Amino acid sequence: MKLIKLVPDDTNIGFLKWRVPFFVVSGILIAASWALVLFQGLNLGVDFVGGQMIRTTFVGQAEAPVPQMRETIARLGYGDPIIQRFGAENEASIRMKLPEGSESQPDLANTMADRITGALRADFPGVRIDGVDSVSGKVSSELFRTGLLSLLLSMIAISIYIWVRFEWQFGVGALFALFHDVSLTLGFFALTQLEFDLNIVAAILTIIGYSLNDTIVVYDRIRENLKKFRKMPVPELLDLSVNETLSRTVMTNLSLLIALVPLLFFGPASLFGMTAAITLGIFVGTYSSIYMAAPLLIWLGVKSDSFVHTTDGPDKAERIARGEVQT
Repeated sequence: MKLIKLVPDDTNIGFLKWRVPFFVVSGILIAASWALVLFQGLNLGVDFVGGQMIRTTFVGQAEAPVPQMRETIARLGYGDPIIQRFGAENEASIRMKLPEGSESQPDLANTMADRITGALRADFPGVRIDGVDSVSGKVSSELFRTGLLSLLLSMIAISIYIWVRFEWQFGVGALFALFHDVSLTLGFFALTQLEFDLNIVAAILTIIGYSLNDTIVVYDRIRENLKKFRKMPVPELLDLSVNETLSRTVMTNLSLLIALVPLLFFGPASLFGMTAAITLGIFVGTYSSIYMAAPLLIWLGVKSDSFVHTTDGPDKAERIARGEVQT
């Protein structure tokens, strides 16, 4: 077992001494992320802007000729198609955003699908059209609003849960850490212009769950240590708590990365955005648990007697903190 122990039990890293500069950097990154989202925007996929997906199979061929398909469809003037292999090597999906004016002229979408399938049949005689699926602009805008609402409600519900389980300061700290993680993820997609679709919403919800799990582990240890070391300064106690959970954090992250990194580099293109989001989320979620959720407890007034009951008098908590009374 010692051979796989990557983090010693007695680590004593002073994470909290860098809390102010790291908090400033995080604030800048959050502001930059939202600036990118607001001014550059997200590259919304077919799920959120409407469009069509055409599923094809190239009978008798070893693999689908994706580059040639892209050239064929680009000549039609509908913009750049999103073509991805799925299933067998000779199967591919084509996703196209709806042309402008399609809401007022429904036939435009059908005409686009007919022209694309006709061009494919002309250039690739062995192609088989397995299906044409459409998402209207109205439905896609509803999906976008519902997706954002799900993210917001999940963050609020999580904060309420932590508030009830711990103290209100912990709920605020967890909410800010989740806001940090979601903001940086959205900023990453605005910067890279990777397609933002329902898969990415699912990835962000996964990031929220992972970050919450890491934050609760740290918070639980902080609460235990607040009861155990009542004379220890809070910054030192937070450092102790983070160090005590560091081994678990490192092993959990490595286990996830072992599964995600091969999928990121060798997985199907249709999962690249989702895998990239979760991989980024592992790092920002761990960072926020240490440098967002923990330092905020200091600034929100958590003290060594925060979890000491005061049922025997208003000054008992203070006397316990000074070591005058034993519980």
